[in-house]
Amino acid sequence: MAKIGIIGGSGLYQIEGISQVKEISDVNTPFGKASDSLFAGKLDGTDVVFLSRHGRGHRISPSEINYRANIFMMKKLGVDAIISVSACGSLREEMKPLDFVVPDQFVDRTHQARKMTFFENGIVAHVSLADPVSPELTKILIESCRSLGLNVHPKGTYLNMEGPQFSTKAESNLYRTWGMDIIGMTTMSEARLAREAEISYATLAAVTDYDCWHPGHDAVTVDMIIGYLMKNAENAKRILKTAIPKIGQLNSFSAQDALKFALITDKKVIPEQIKKDLNILIEKYI
Repeated sequence: MAKIGIIGGSGLYQIEGISQVKEISDVNTPFGKASDSLFAGKLDGTDVVFLSRHGRGHRISPSEINYRANIFMMKKLGVDAIISVSACGSLREEMKPLDFVVPDQFVDRTHQARKMTFFENGIVAHVSLADPVSPELTKILIESCRSLGLNVHPKGTYLNMEGPQFSTKAESNLYRTWGMDIIGMTTMSEARLAREAEISYATLAAVTDYDCWHPGHDAVTVDMIIGYLMKNAENAKRILKTAIPKIGQLNSFSAQDALKFALITDKKVIPEQIKKDLNILIEKYI
């Protein structure tokens, strides 16, 4: 059976119902430390690995998250697919607070030079990101939401802003004219790195607010978001408990050969230290 990674965002710091839980506290990687300990266990017989994106207690800003270490640890632990749960703001009237969105596209508007590739310092790879999420995962997430009677939007474009501040009204309205659907601060970085690590990836985005564009709603505040977060988190857990056993039964994943034609560097000139550091990513190709 497949092993499934869960990256929990704001309001989702643990999953009840995971048995045989083992804490993995050694989270050192060639790229630094992951956000927190990871927790491995079983959910209805499926192997799962859980990581709190911001760390327990929500102590790491979106711009400070070590995305490379987080995804590398998932690969190191043998994860085949990652479900990322993330709070988001809505840029569309029909995408209401407490709805879920399973985005199929991303636009990156980060600007603080987040580290979003494993391939540098003597090795280059160009993976395809035309379709940044894995259809086999999004299909199951959408079906799981519907089976639970939850309102889900089966596609949408997620704009990844920098943060940690929320948008200005001018920005929020600009993104609407671009055709963006939801806005958040984290998942594009994960999607890029998961593809490089040949891990299938999908986002379950929980709508908490209308950003600040909506004339009939107050500007976004932390208090407002926390209230919706708590409600969304409980439903997100229900979705995961429904979806994960189905994902665990999959025999193959769409990202599992993402590097097959992506590594462009002659293997004879790749530095030995890089080969060592990236062994779990590239060993089958070099």
